[in-house]
Amino acid sequence: MTDSANSANSANSANFVYSYARYRGQFTPANLIFNANLQEFSQRVSLISSLETAGKLSPDRAYQQIKTLCEQLEASRPK
Repeated sequence: MTDSANSANSANSANFVYSYARYRGQFTPANLIFNANLQEFSQRVSLISSLETAGKLSPDRAYQQIKTLCEQLEASRPK
């Protein structure tokens, strides 16, 4: 495979794994940033849950990581 084919496959894989939906709410920079943070939170929680289910991460460690992510998301929420 050529380098361009490899980079195209890599980009397609990243878009599949880390797909993001368009923002459809009232546009403000704060809302847009929170929406991006919310989508990233969702992706990370999904990954942590999968690792815990597969036995690669302890339930306590998964809980702590998700709790930290919740706190970070809450801090980014527009007031």
